[in-house]
Amino acid sequence: MKIAIRYYTKSKKGNTKKLADAVSKAIGVEALDVSADLTEKVDRLFLINAMYAATIDREVKEFLVKNKDNIGEVVNMNTSASGSSTWKAVKKVTDELGIKLNDKEFHCAASWIFINKGLPSDDDYRRAGDFAKSMI
Repeated sequence: MKIAIRYYTKSKKGNTKKLADAVSKAIGVEALDVSADLTEKVDRLFLINAMYAATIDREVKEFLVKNKDNIGEVVNMNTSASGSSTWKAVKKVTDELGIKLNDKEFHCAASWIFINKGLPSDDDYRRAGDFAKSMI
């Protein structure tokens, strides 16, 4: 099975990148940001993102549009300070593009200003790695 990991973050804290790095370490696949296009078809794309203004960021949508023909299935993994998952927002885009989105996802809380201080935790990163391993 061909696997890829792509992430998007605009946070200076880097919670989403740390989540991507934990997944990368767990499954042995390099995590790249969404500016790196897929150069070949992948069976499963771990898309690691965060909630921004109640949706996913424009760059995540653009990545999916640009790479739709090289994606077999997306596995959504995300963080948010609000507690909201990005799964529905990703589903809207993948449905429009005809990309399969796995029903399972990994979601955890993240810190922002004074909310959820110290999150994601080391345990969250471990759980993210375990989740990714269970999906391959």
